[in-house]
Amino acid sequence: MLDVQNLDVYFGVIHALKNVSLMVREGEIVTLIGANGAGKTTILRTISGLKKPADGKILLYGQDITHTPSQGRVRAGISQSPEGRRVFSSMSVLENLELGAYLRKDKEAIAADLRKVYDLFPILSDRKKQAAGTLSGGEQQMLAIGRALMSRPRILLLDEPSMGLAPLLVQEIFGIIKDINSTGTTILLVEQNASMALQIADRAYVLETGSIALSGTGTDLIQSDEIRKAYLGG
Repeated sequence: MLDVQNLDVYFGVIHALKNVSLMVREGEIVTLIGANGAGKTTILRTISGLKKPADGKILLYGQDITHTPSQGRVRAGISQSPEGRRVFSSMSVLENLELGAYLRKDKEAIAADLRKVYDLFPILSDRKKQAAGTLSGGEQQMLAIGRALMSRPRILLLDEPSMGLAPLLVQEIFGIIKDINSTGTTILLVEQNASMALQIADRAYVLETGSIALSGTGTDLIQSDEIRKAYLGG
């Protein structure tokens, strides 16, 4: 489905991604884990078209989208919930969700998807007229994910969805990620909480200083002594 081949990305003279290749198959949850600054967010930003690679290819269903503008990638089925949530704080919850569907013209289907988001996150329905900036951190995270779902993505890119959340909310967010996946949405997840991410992932890649250091199933990596020592506090 999504095939990233030999990506090289620079920030000035800094070589942020070095020959990175990864694959996400339809219906999977694939997670990227690694220390801060390893390049995880840069991979997502490059896939979604916000950062241009110096070399390499990005294929979606066999189509080369390496040079497709980010708007075209949304149309093709890629949507991202960014790190730090990035909601439009002065706009209402409903307006934020409607922005997620800004490229769509199918009003009835948009209304149906809005109902699905409210089913997934009932609190957003209760607060739909409330300014997004007044929501709690967990509610803003739900809004960011809901907004990304409003574009009806084939693949959802999630960047640090558990960041700054209380442990109970983290459990809830990861449960919701599994629910989203079970309805047919493929997920590429970047997450500092390696333990939770590996528990729900079909497959995972470990990123170290801009390179893929290790890959395998979520189960294999969670049982790896090397991973336990480096990322799971064991």
